[in-house]
Amino acid sequence: MNVDKLMLGDFYTGVPDSQLKPLCNCLMNTYGISAKHIIAANEGNCTAIAAGYYLATGKVPVVYMQNSGIGNIVNPVASLLNDKVYGIPCIFIVGWRGEPGVHDEPQHIFQGEITIKLLEDIGIHTFIIDKDTTEEQIQEEVKSNESILASGKSVAFVVRKGAISYDEKIEYKNDNTMSREDIIKHITSVTKDDVIVSTTGKASRELFEIRESQNQTHQYDFLTVGSMGHSSSIALGIALQKPNTKVWCIDGDGALLMHMGAMAVIGTNRPGNLIHIVINNGVHETVGGMPTVAGDIDIVKIAEGCGYPNAVSVDSFEKLDKVLIEAKSQNELTLIEVKCAIGSRDNLGRPTTTAHENKENFMKYLEVLE
Repeated sequence: MNVDKLMLGDFYTGVPDSQLKPLCNCLMNTYGISAKHIIAANEGNCTAIAAGYYLATGKVPVVYMQNSGIGNIVNPVASLLNDKVYGIPCIFIVGWRGEPGVHDEPQHIFQGEITIKLLEDIGIHTFIIDKDTTEEQIQEEVKSNESILASGKSVAFVVRKGAISYDEKIEYKNDNTMSREDIIKHITSVTKDDVIVSTTGKASRELFEIRESQNQTHQYDFLTVGSMGHSSSIALGIALQKPNTKVWCIDGDGALLMHMGAMAVIGTNRPGNLIHIVINNGVHETVGGMPTVAGDIDIVKIAEGCGYPNAVSVDSFEKLDKVLIEAKSQNELTLIEVKCAIGSRDNLGRPTTTAHENKENFMKYLEVLE
């Protein structure tokens, strides 16, 4: 089905999803980033933005997201939008990762199993879109939703894998020169047998393949395959319990923005053994390349304001190597922002070990550390 059938309103906000890439690209080509289209930090953020739009205009907003973000909308849906509170209607378009019977990554399996039930449990009427869904069926559903939305309730169109398409192309690029995979190679050349916690998406996939290509063990690394935005908090939890162990967090700009309050908690606790590296390419690359706002904010100043005693931004390998070596030799909380190009290898694989195997090997390694 062509994505234009899902252009259901005058205002859109969301967090990009690979299964909704046709919709995301259409929105970028149609509206760009504007008063009609806002890419939010997380799904709860975009739900609140949508509520503000409704309060200002009386019109129903559209929120798009991957089903992994349903957890982030539970609070604003249940305590703000719900018809027993303010009765603010919203149309959700949800990419269904981990649908039962469809092969997907481990972090999506349970979320996929509970997606429909979870939406319905928080009072959202659902309609599933697949490859065979017709324009007439969409029109009928939109018509039947009018009374639901008018009563202050919300609805969701849950999109199965490959259900929507969009013919026009869009290219995402920046002026940075360092590739993320090469950046991670430079990081691992310095970390040696230190602990690494890597963020969701391609960064963890690249870290795994770097270890494989160099015949290195995976026991040093915790790959945060799901739970986007929480890698730095995981790293903090480890660093506080293993104060004599250097802990490196390889984060991304989209992940950092998703739960940026974690920086305040890290800065307040100020563990001297934690190095927080933010690889910033200014886009949600793993799910298609739509922009984040990280290209327009000063991450170093934010880190300093949150209490990080050391924070620096680098845009070359020469500068990166220098600050990595300095961070390893110091005993002080450090943030390193690395300006990164957009793109990855076409043949980039996925971890060949299971999440449970990763956890067990990592914990065994932590056991022997002081």
